Amino acid sequence: MDAESEVRALRLPTSYAEVDCMPSLLGHLFPGRKAVRVERIGDATLYLGDCGEILPTLPKVDAVVTDPPYEIGNSWGTKNSWQHAGIGKSRLWGERPEWDKRPAKNIIDWICERPAIIWGANYFEGLPSEKGWLVWDKCADMTQAQAELAWSNVAPTIRVFRKSPLGAFGNGGANGEQKQHPTQKPIGLIEWCLGFTSGELVLDPFMGSGTTGVACANLGRKFIGIEVESKYFDISCERIAAAYAQGRLFA
Repeated sequence: MDAESEVRALRLPTSYAEVDCMPSLLGHLFPGRKAVRVERIGDATLYLGDCGEILPTLPKVDAVVTDPPYEIGNSWGTKNSWQHAGIGKSRLWGERPEWDKRPAKNIIDWICERPAIIWGANYFEGLPSEKGWLVWDKCADMTQAQAELAWSNVAPTIRVFRKSPLGAFGNGGANGEQKQHPTQKPIGLIEWCLGFTSGELVLDPFMGSGTTGVACANLGRKFIGIEVESKYFDISCERIAAAYAQGRLFA
């Protein structure tokens, strides 16, 4: 089969199991693209790979809602003080991960050129001046951050979302959500963020455990997600598939 025929024959997989046969074909068709695996689940298209390589190949998106890594693991102190504590976020980190590195400035610049919300943006320098910062008030007097900030060029002014993380993730997930990523955001927070955006297609180039994709599935928005860590890519696939299944169940 020649390359043109392969392009005509190529279709994105409709189930997670189908994707195992795809990497060699994707590498042949898109040399230099570091998408190791591609999944399509409902209206979500998910890429396992380096977003710096994948972003230039994507179609135009209507909004970006993301939570980039910013080396927050460094704030947990020495290996003995956080890895072996077994409490809070520390139990989710294990060894300091490769993915917890700040993205290159050109990637952040690319995001800021589009309608966007960037959580953790107070850890990044040189962002455009905007008046519409978003605040997640965690409603708790805690040693860790009592609030988190997101840069936004879509909110009209400062807006505040109030919910305790214990209310979302407490009791080992019995309160509604199982926390599977150290910096995972509540679904309700991301759904609230999406309310400031317009259009159909939402991108998260640092997908993590897939919360933005779950929120898009719940709200009927199309989604593109990119994740470099295979463990979290698998979790994202499972969570987004479950969100679509739940939607069909109650449709």
